[in-house]
Amino acid sequence: MLALRQFLLLPLVAALALAQDNSIESTGGPRCGVSLQEQKKALKIELNANANCVWQIQRNTNQTIRLAFSHFKFAPSSSCETESIKIYDGPSTNSPLLGQVCSDTDAIPVLESSSESLTFLITTNSVDFTRYFFAFYYYFSPETRLENCGGQLTGPNGTFTSPNYPVRYPEFTYCVWHIQTEKNSKINLQFQDFFLELDKNCQFDFTAVYDGLATNTSLIGKVCGRAQPKFESSSNVMTVVLFTDYANSYKGFSAQYTSVPLPGPVEPDTFLTCSSDSMTIVLSKSYLASLGYNETHLQPSDPSCSPVVTDSVTFSFPLASCGTTKKDEGHSITYTNIISLSPTGNIITRQKSAQIIAKCKMENNSTLEVIYVTKNDVIQNTTAVGRYNVSMSFYDSDSFSKPVHQSPYYVDLNQTLFAQATLHSTDPNLLVFIDTCIASPQPEFGSPTYDLIRSGCNKDDTVVTYPPLEHYGRFKFSAFRFLWNFPSVYLQCDILICDSKNANSRCTEGCIPRQKRAISSYTWKTNTIIGPIRLKRNLRSADHSESLTKADVEESPKLQQYSFYTLSFVVLISNIIIVVAVILKYHKRQAGYGYQKIQNSY
Repeated sequence: MLALRQFLLLPLVAALALAQDNSIESTGGPRCGVSLQEQKKALKIELNANANCVWQIQRNTNQTIRLAFSHFKFAPSSSCETESIKIYDGPSTNSPLLGQVCSDTDAIPVLESSSESLTFLITTNSVDFTRYFFAFYYYFSPETRLENCGGQLTGPNGTFTSPNYPVRYPEFTYCVWHIQTEKNSKINLQFQDFFLELDKNCQFDFTAVYDGLATNTSLIGKVCGRAQPKFESSSNVMTVVLFTDYANSYKGFSAQYTSVPLPGPVEPDTFLTCSSDSMTIVLSKSYLASLGYNETHLQPSDPSCSPVVTDSVTFSFPLASCGTTKKDEGHSITYTNIISLSPTGNIITRQKSAQIIAKCKMENNSTLEVIYVTKNDVIQNTTAVGRYNVSMSFYDSDSFSKPVHQSPYYVDLNQTLFAQATLHSTDPNLLVFIDTCIASPQPEFGSPTYDLIRSGCNKDDTVVTYPPLEHYGRFKFSAFRFLWNFPSVYLQCDILICDSKNANSRCTEGCIPRQKRAISSYTWKTNTIIGPIRLKRNLRSADHSESLTKADVEESPKLQQYSFYTLSFVVLISNIIIVVAVILKYHKRQAGYGYQKIQNSY
């Protein structure tokens, strides 16, 4: 019965998919690029040789853009140098490069803008061949989050489902699940129930599975329609992505994963950690021995940066020395260092020379670790995501030499306050920029709020920002208070960190109006909170309320008793006065008026 029902249902699903496919705008022939302003749109693009076409997506809104290239077909034997799709984070091809898609792209690219505008450029070579691309974009609010949509999955086994399963999944769904099991294992993924929109290229709704924790490489497979697919990773990490458009929604999926032990070298205590100052690589001796090496075979890029050897071998490389290289990738910076493994003391060898590559990618609100053995000479490629260490404080003057440690910070109304954001990093080629600062009477920053700085623009007349100075971002403003008797003021500031060697970075742009914002690159963004600030009159009130001596406390019950007796006496006297007044008024009325007897008429 179930098989019969599926057999009858599949033609209907195919018909709906075909109807949607026919409703999509097709771009081919003489049309080459267009300006788009719709809230959402699907594009079927066909191009021939020597094309150089630009599509610009821009709309007056406070939302950002999510763009997916769910299917692409370049000319045979093309390369990224001759044919590609380049996506820019802004209104033109002069905006920061957000990503690139080529014939060898091993992923289903899903990109997100930082503002309400995005541009992509498609170029083709001279080969006579019809290229085909399917793109879909929509505007969304980044703060909107679906329940049961993505997350971190750990442990030897587990289950997860699409949002609303077994009810239809929502439109515009984008969920990413990162699965990580114990080292020296691989992951088997089984979709026990699976029903997404059917399409031969899985262009509309799809699930993509990746061999690792990234979604820009190592695609294992993409699936849609009605199936029960199975996938297997090569290591202990796997990523699952669900992407849907706005039409033809179905029940989604239910999936289960299990870990399977891997044969081969054991990797105990082998990891990479990233901080604002350095990267630390720990290699166990047993792991090196399993590869045929020991600690004497390790050769760092800078020989002066030797490891600490105990039960394990620990390298600590500063981000600005010891051979660490830096690459600015638009919205992130990647620091890389290489440790070579090669035999020593011999004239000849038959062992492969190997390298351990460690990368720290500085991004916001994420920390992850990836360790895996590759099949070529690079024995281990290790990547970790880190955070810059940023703090913010008030200072007592514009010399910014003495931070204010007291909390709350009591000030006079209209007193000039000096604030500084500090980046704690050994990399000298970084700049700190204060993008936005808002004030609130509540530490949770609920309503009301007040803008001091917005997108680098001073919104309060008393705000003065200082030019970026290496690892410091500074500004000053006059103290104020909120109405409705709120006693405190808190500040929350968005801090951007940029590569100082990039002359066109966001940190050097200064004030950018809303309609032109986010067209320049920055490396990393975070926010920090300082406060509360209170007026000194509140300090005097607080001091007075806390100045009762022990004798005052002991005397207070007597004072309360005395006040009670005084009040009772006043009430008694008041009552007597009221009674006397009534009596006098009554006698007065008797003296002024007489009674006349009514004569009987009978």
